[in-house]
Amino acid sequence: MTFSICVRERYTDEDGGDQIRFGVAVTTRLPGVGTLCPFASSDGAVATQSLVNVELGRKGIEYLGDGLAVDDALEALLNADEGSAQRQLHGVDADGTFAFSGDECNGWYGHREGQNYTVAGNLLTGEDVIEDTAAAYESDAHGDAPLAERLIDALAAGHAAGGDKREDLEVQSAALLVRNTEEDADDPYYNDLRVDASETPVADLRETYETAKRGYETILEKYADAEDAEDDAEADDADAEAAEDDAEADDADAEADNTDAE
Repeated sequence: MTFSICVRERYTDEDGGDQIRFGVAVTTRLPGVGTLCPFASSDGAVATQSLVNVELGRKGIEYLGDGLAVDDALEALLNADEGSAQRQLHGVDADGTFAFSGDECNGWYGHREGQNYTVAGNLLTGEDVIEDTAAAYESDAHGDAPLAERLIDALAAGHAAGGDKREDLEVQSAALLVRNTEEDADDPYYNDLRVDASETPVADLRETYETAKRGYETILEKYADAEDAEDDAEADDADAEAAEDDAEADDADAEADNTDAE
């Protein structure tokens, strides 16, 4: 596998509650990376790569859900893995970070831990790939743009720095996942995206994101208009009912007047 980034960001929801979002994004010069490398939940984000052991990602997220700290969870999995020297494994939870690169990974390989993120890669053109990926994220961490968009920006920076060195492999892929701790929040369609086979995976991932985001916004607008129309119809019904009540009251007054006249 090539390089990936895991991120934790704290934010305040519409009701003033403290929440956390977790994200992971990856790209490689192989197809279908989205089925192998990125894992995320409301408890954290994990990426497993190099000689991939998918169970490290699956069980890592499961262990985080059980309440283990990310370093304890991932270290325990590596200690039980006979192939750990060939693995890269990194991730974040609500409080910590963890990154590991086995000494039998293919060069250039390495990782970096930031305050709220981890980046790791192997079979890269050089260390600049990791550094530029991290710098791109840091430059707009907790920015106004959705995290999915900023993760793509980070991948693009690493790709521009050289990315995966295997230029003879044309079929590539990229993927991203974003999850948060809000139980009742809508999950935008652009928070789980994959480009499984392409010669331009990061560019295609961005195009897919932009299309999905536009579709999500269209759906929100459509249903907002429908709700407004329903509210207007309910208001019209209420006005009609009130008018009918007024008419009945007028009839009752008129009948009373006639009775008094008799």
